Amino acid sequence: MPAGSTLLEAARVAGLPLARACGAEGLCGRCAVRILAGASHVDDESPAERLTKRRNRVDAELRLACAARVAGDVVVTASYW
Repeated sequence: MPAGSTLLEAARVAGLPLARACGAEGLCGRCAVRILAGASHVDDESPAERLTKRRNRVDAELRLACAARVAGDVVVTASYW
C-alpha cells in the first residue's frame, strides 16, 4: 500500500473484512481496531477521530481504521475476528 493509505484501505486490499457503517467517513466507530505491532508506522490520532471514539464509546486504545493512516507494516485485530 502507498504510504498514507488508511488501515481500512490496507485491510480491504489484504482481503480482510472490517466492519463499517458510515462509508468510511469517520463517524460510526465500527471499524475500530487494536494495533498489535507497528504502531510507530501509524499517524497520530486526530481530534476528529478522538471525538468519534468518544461519541461512540470506543475504547481509547483502539484506532479507527478509516481514519488511521499507515506508512509501513502494521498488525491489527478487531474484537469480532
